Amino acid sequence: MRKIAVGILSALVGGAMLVSGAGVASATTKTDTQLRIRDITPNPVVVKAGAETTAYFDVGASSDVKKVELTLAPADGFHTMRNRDVKDLEGWRFAAGFNENDPAGKWRATAVAFDGAGKEIAKDSAYFSVEIQKGKADTRISRFDASPSKVRKGKSIFFSGRLQVDDDGWEGVRNERVNIYFRASGSNAWKWVASDRTSWDGKFYAKTRASKSGSFRAVFSGDDELESATSRTDYVRVYGSWWRG
Repeated sequence: MRKIAVGILSALVGGAMLVSGAGVASATTKTDTQLRIRDITPNPVVVKAGAETTAYFDVGASSDVKKVELTLAPADGFHTMRNRDVKDLEGWRFAAGFNENDPAGKWRATAVAFDGAGKEIAKDSAYFSVEIQKGKADTRISRFDASPSKVRKGKSIFFSGRLQVDDDGWEGVRNERVNIYFRASGSNAWKWVASDRTSWDGKFYAKTRASKSGSFRAVFSGDDELESATSRTDYVRVYGSWWRG
């Protein structure tokens, strides 16, 4: 459950340019009472995984306003939040932190003004957006195989495996490029030899011609949403036409 952000500030009106608001406040006791949410910065509020982003709310009010309360809630109304602190700043300004546990989408900020007797005299609302940037999902390459394990030089070596993503359990990733690399026995260098795109269930297949004995591995480079992954190595012995082992 989320908390409703409530902040109370008793300070003079600060100056700022109006960028968002619901309109002129409705006065209940004085026709000249005014209240407006003049600025929300940043908008949208972009939150990175594992971090917190602070949003600032600037409210303009007429001189008869003695107290302002600010509440924040998702605009869809489906989230009920408990009270939480909003930092009070000078000049009818407020600050609130957002993290990856907050609902993404459209939010509503509501400012309520009170007179010296504690009576509500005006209200205003403004909207802003919260964007949550999730971290990259973990991936793995399972069941990588290079076969046959012994092959004549010039014949084909076949590769297979499966690219998976951890999405509340390991499942296949479709249409991603997986590269096959080869390292000859006695060498430290890996050389690209083949590639394939994964099918609907994450499986991939490729082949190359046998040239030297050595190890193969499959590599997924990752993208904006998926972490990279490297398979286990698989050794293949390559022999010439003279070999009779």
